[in-house]
Amino acid sequence: MAIAVNGRQEEYVEGETVQGLLRRLNYVFPLVVVKVGDRVISKADYDRTEVPDGESVEILHLTSGG
Repeated sequence: MAIAVNGRQEEYVEGETVQGLLRRLNYVFPLVVVKVGDRVISKADYDRTEVPDGESVEILHLTSGG
């Protein structure tokens, strides 16, 4: 049982939410965009959106500068 995060295989954890996945993989950047399958997940839904077994997850860091 596994998921793909940014193309890398990671362990699937039953019932894990996007928020839990970010915490487990130490994503600490304040601005990220998360896509689970073909769906972009809003930050307000991170704690209630579960990551299904076998799913592909993309996590993009947003940066700005001048």
